[in-house]
Amino acid sequence: MKTNQLVKTGIYVLSAIVLIVFISSCHKEGTGGKSAVNGLVKHHDKPIPNAIVYIKYGATEFPGTNITAYDDHVTGDANSAYAFKNLRKGNYYLYGVGWDSGIMQQVSGGLAIKLKYNKSETTDVPVTE
Repeated sequence: MKTNQLVKTGIYVLSAIVLIVFISSCHKEGTGGKSAVNGLVKHHDKPIPNAIVYIKYGATEFPGTNITAYDDHVTGDANSAYAFKNLRKGNYYLYGVGWDSGIMQQVSGGLAIKLKYNKSETTDVPVTE
């Protein structure tokens, strides 16, 4: 009888340890990691200076044009370069909005990316009319 109780207790302890390890190893996408994504915002291969790039954590599909649905944003520089640093591995959606002075029109668009642990990804954000 005492052996059965020890086995049950051992199973409960082992199950608790496995659960704790599993929960602590699960991190949602977002900041706090060692991955990064950077690139240029481009309209038909033309750089779009000062475009704003929004990022949605944990997304594999277009979240829409409502910028409040996104988790963070950066403004690209005069050369159209943007960068998000200190991200965790996982899925993200990038959405860029800018002004193409050649056609005098706002351009926007985006794409889904998947970041790996401790890797920097160079990804241009394509925008269109």
